[in-house]
Amino acid sequence: MDTLSLLQAAKEKWGNNFKEKLFYHISTDEVYGSLSDDGFFTEETAYDPHSPYSASKASSDHFVRAFYDTYKLPTVISNCSNNYGSFQFPEKLIPLFINNICNNKSLPVYGKGENVIHF
Repeated sequence: MDTLSLLQAAKEKWGNNFKEKLFYHISTDEVYGSLSDDGFFTEETAYDPHSPYSASKASSDHFVRAFYDTYKLPTVISNCSNNYGSFQFPEKLIPLFINNICNNKSLPVYGKGENVIHF
């Protein structure tokens, strides 16, 4: 079900009774595009999606904001990065590397291998 349908369903179900209600929208940091030389995003970073996936997530973020602005629907948007743990999808970078290392497989390098990392 898409974000707009979920927002419309919440608005219809809740009516104007928003007490103890919250529409929590989980987005992605990919809506901000590629990392700059600074190597991080902030809440003030402009949206700059460059794939169909990130563009669809950016548009859903805008729908969530519009429902807040128009109907005062209580919303929160989180633009989180990948999270890793024991149930992470094995095709993601860190689990893939761990699995490949454990199985004596090569480690893939994506793009030019020039991603920015600052600690």
